[in-house]
Amino acid sequence: MVTIHETASVAPSAVVSGDVVIGAGSRILPLAVIDGERGTVRIGSDVVVMEHAVLRGRANHPLTIGDAVLVGPHTHLNGTTVEDEVFVATGASLFPGSLAGSGAELRIGSVLHVNSRLEPGTVVPIGWVAAGDPAQLFSADRHEELWQVQEPLDFPGTVYGVPRGTPMREVMRRQSEVYAPRGG
Repeated sequence: MVTIHETASVAPSAVVSGDVVIGAGSRILPLAVIDGERGTVRIGSDVVVMEHAVLRGRANHPLTIGDAVLVGPHTHLNGTTVEDEVFVATGASLFPGSLAGSGAELRIGSVLHVNSRLEPGTVVPIGWVAAGDPAQLFSADRHEELWQVQEPLDFPGTVYGVPRGTPMREVMRRQSEVYAPRGG
């Protein structure tokens, strides 16, 4: 059930569905998608979710956004926790089980990996990846170092519920089942 505070607003072209709560003074701009069909989404007060952002709750990883947060255009927030006063810039991605601490900044095209915790006030530079608990920051040219931290975070298990190495055909068969239309 979607619950929108009386002082919040949702653009007519935004899509909001499932178990979603939008707090006081928050704004959901055109073409944003807030998907609470497979897990809860809680958006605090004075949050701005910009155009083409996709926010998704998951059964094992609800999406929670604190107060006074900017969610930039073309972002992807999936089963993450975003504390108060966080800046999530254009094209950033936050994956299931992650946490962005209060006052953090995730700059353009940055990533907060699965099961990773970004300390309060941390800045993730443009195009960098934060991974681990606590998160370490990696530029794109440090892939081998990143992999050493990233591999044990278990992306395929966390996101798809399968062990690493599961054939793509099986992963997608399962995903097709997850996103199949629900009877009604």
